[in-house]
Amino acid sequence: MAKNTLSSRFRRVDIDEYDENKFVDDQDEAAEHLGPDSAEVDNLIRKYPLPESRQTYRQNSTNPPINTKNPAVKERAQAIVLKVLTSFRAGDIEQAVRSLDRNGVDLLMKYIYRGFEKPSDNSSAILLQWHEKAFAVGGLGSIVRVLTSRKTV
Repeated sequence: MAKNTLSSRFRRVDIDEYDENKFVDDQDEAAEHLGPDSAEVDNLIRKYPLPESRQTYRQNSTNPPINTKNPAVKERAQAIVLKVLTSFRAGDIEQAVRSLDRNGVDLLMKYIYRGFEKPSDNSSAILLQWHEKAFAVGGLGSIVRVLTSRKTV
């Protein structure tokens, strides 16, 4: 038997709600205060010797801005992590990477690849050193997880 095509139930959907021109992305005002402040990180880097800088990285990596859609928050977190990574000496990098768990290594790889997107003076050389040590610990699986992940930093 044929279905009743005179039904008007489909007309209850407001199609203007899905109009791309009227789409407004909700910005979280509270999300701007995620993670440590840049001045706080500078003070920690100056206060403690370089091997303890990994505490600063851990402090920033405990609450990474993965779920936020605000690009300003992500840029600020990237700048802080890049500042911490460049403060390490080459000999301390391996020890710092080995102290991370699997998720920490994956997060570090995300920040490394994000740093490669916008290189600054001498940051690429330092990030390559970090990448070498993170690859030694995380392996190829870490790179695959980072490149296929939908959540970015």
